[in-house]
Amino acid sequence: MKIAICQINTTVGDFENNRKKIIEQIEISKKIKSDLVIFPELLMSGGAATDVLEFKNFVNNCSNELNEILKHTDNISAIIGSPTCNYDGDDKVLLNSAVFMQNGKIENTINKHNLCNSDIFFDSRYFEKGECENACINLKNKNIFIEIGNIFCKTFKSAADEDKLINDWSKKNIDIFINISATPFSAKVGEMRFNFFRKAAKKLNAIFVFVNTCGAQTELVYDGRSMVVFPDGRYKTLKSFEEDFFAFEIDGNAEFSTLEYKENKIALIQDALVCGIKDYFFNNGFKKIILGLSGGIDSAVVASLACSAVGSENVFGLLMPSQFSTDHSVKDAVGLAENLEMKYEIIPIKDSFEAITQSLKSVFNDLPFDVTEENIQARIRGLLLMAYSNKFGCLLLNTSNKSESAIGYGTLYGDLCGGLSVIADLYKTQVYELANYINKDKEIIPQNTINKPPSAELRPNQKDSDSLPNYDVLDKILFLNIEQRQDFQEIIAKGFEKNLVERILKMVARNEYKRKQIPPVIRVSSRAFGSGIKMPLISKYF
Repeated sequence: MKIAICQINTTVGDFENNRKKIIEQIEISKKIKSDLVIFPELLMSGGAATDVLEFKNFVNNCSNELNEILKHTDNISAIIGSPTCNYDGDDKVLLNSAVFMQNGKIENTINKHNLCNSDIFFDSRYFEKGECENACINLKNKNIFIEIGNIFCKTFKSAADEDKLINDWSKKNIDIFINISATPFSAKVGEMRFNFFRKAAKKLNAIFVFVNTCGAQTELVYDGRSMVVFPDGRYKTLKSFEEDFFAFEIDGNAEFSTLEYKENKIALIQDALVCGIKDYFFNNGFKKIILGLSGGIDSAVVASLACSAVGSENVFGLLMPSQFSTDHSVKDAVGLAENLEMKYEIIPIKDSFEAITQSLKSVFNDLPFDVTEENIQARIRGLLLMAYSNKFGCLLLNTSNKSESAIGYGTLYGDLCGGLSVIADLYKTQVYELANYINKDKEIIPQNTINKPPSAELRPNQKDSDSLPNYDVLDKILFLNIEQRQDFQEIIAKGFEKNLVERILKMVARNEYKRKQIPPVIRVSSRAFGSGIKMPLISKYF
C-alpha cells in the first residue's frame, strides 16, 4: 500500500483556494499511484475557525466543498479533516470529523471523541463528542485506526499514563495508526510527540502516521512536522512551518532515518515567529511593516524577524529619540537598520514632549517628574507609529517581551500599541538567546545592543534594573508562576526570596488589565498571554 501525506496551509473561510489545494494534492497522489492520501484535522474550516463555526452557512460551505472534492477521488482513497453536521430532530450537532472517501463516495465519517478543552483548545464549545467504536477503517486488508486531534492535549504525568493509552490501542489490532491533527507549535512538544509515537509504534507493531497542518492563524502557529514512524524505529519527518508532501510504501525501502531525533528549540522558535508574522501579514493584505527602533534588543530582534518574514524592502523603522536617549542607542538602531538593509527615519520627540508638558503645566502645578512624564514619551512614540501605520496602511509590530507583559513594564497606548505582538511569548532571557542565534553567522544585531544593560531611556541614566530584579531571576519566578501554575508558597519553597516573590506576583496580578489590551500574541510556549490564559481583572488572591 502506498500512502501520501499532505501537509498544507489553509485559511479560514477561503473555501475556493482551500479546495483547490486539496484537489491538487489528490491529483499528485493519484499520479504516483498512491492508494491513500491523508490531510490534517479541520482542514476545510481552518484549525482556528472558533466562533465562525457557529454560522450555519460556514459549515454548509465546508460540506459543499467536500462534495466537490469527492469528484476527484476516483481510484484513490482520501482522509480529510472537516467539521460535519448531524441532525437530532431540529437540533444541529456539529462534529469534528475525519471524512473517509473513495471512488466518489463518502464511505465513513469518524468523529473526534477525545475533545480537548485546555489552554487554547475549546472543542466542547463547538463540537459534540463522537463515538470511538467506528474509528477504524479497512483498506487493502490493513486495519487502520484514526485518531483526531492533539494526543498531548492533556499532558501525560508519567510513563504509566502513556502505557495505559497504548494498551487501550493494543486491543484494536492496529496495522496503521493515523493521527490527523491541527496542533499548534510550542517549544516543548516536538520531541515529546516523536518519542511517544516511536514508543507506541514499537509496542503495537504498527506504523504511526501523524499529519499536522502548517502555517499561522493570528496567535496560533501550526508547525507541521508531520511524521511517519515504523515499528523498527525508522522515521521520516516533514518540514517545519511550511507545506510539504511525502509518499511511501508501507513495506517498501524508502529512505527513512534511524538517527536520534533532536531539535534546535531556539531555531524552531525563530521559524515559528517568522511564520506567524508572514501569514498574518499576507493573509490580512498588508503591504508594509512599521516598527519603532530604539537601539534596544527587543526591537532589534523583532526587526530581524520581520525582515526574514516579508523582506527588508517591506519593513520600515522609526527612530524616535528623546532628550534621555543615549547617542549609542541611536547609533545601534541605525546600525541594525543598515545591517538589515531596511529603510528608516529619525523623528526626535523632544519638541512634542515639551509641548505636551507645557500644555499640562497649569494642571500639574509644578509637580515633580515621575512615571507620568515617562508615559507621555512612550505615548508620543505610539502616536507617531500609529500615524505612520494609518497613513501608509502598514502593520505595526509590537516589540514587548513576556517578562515586561507579565509585570506591566510597558505603557498602554504607547509602547504596547500595535497590530501583532511578536515576542510577547518570549521571556527577556529568551530574547537574548534568540538575538545571539540570529547573529550566529554574522553580526546583524549590533553587539553593543546585546551587551549593554537594557533601558527604557525615559529618564536620565535609567536602567531596567533600577525597578526590576535581574532578568535571570525574574524570568525563573515568572516561568514557575505562568507556565507551571505555582503560587507564592510553592515558589518560595524553591529558594527564592519571600519579599521578591510577593512583589513580582502582585505586579503580575495587578497588570492583568494591560494584558487584556495588548495586540494578539504569537504563541510559542505552552502558556501564552491571550486566549490560553484567563485571569480575573479583580482579585484579592495575590
